[in-house]
Amino acid sequence: QVQLVESGGGLVQAGGSLRLSCAGSGSIFSMAAMAWFRQAPGKQREWVATISELGGTNYADSVKGRFSISRDNAKNTGFLQMNSLKPEDTAVYYCKAHWRGLDYWGQGTQVTVSS
Repeated sequence: QVQLVESGGGLVQAGGSLRLSCAGSGSIFSMAAMAWFRQAPGKQREWVATISELGGTNYADSVKGRFSISRDNAKNTGFLQMNSLKPEDTAVYYCKAHWRGLDYWGQGTQVTVSS
């Protein structure tokens, strides 16, 4: 089993930056693909970015060039660096680990971008 805890959210002005962290427990973290999702009020949860266990990355078009996903397997931690934030990036951000067909989710961290 993998338990995930996100941190790093907060209130930031448009154009600012935040770095989210996703701390994972369990020895399988380094073998799991990791992704970030977000959910804005009244909207469905949407995919933001993915990093494979080997470090390959993919991004949603809406964040490409502004967000960067990374991981430190030695520390069982994943990151989402968010730059040039926009009010439309306001959402609860969740990390997810995918391993052997199972998904593990964190509890989410709120990101609010003021205009």
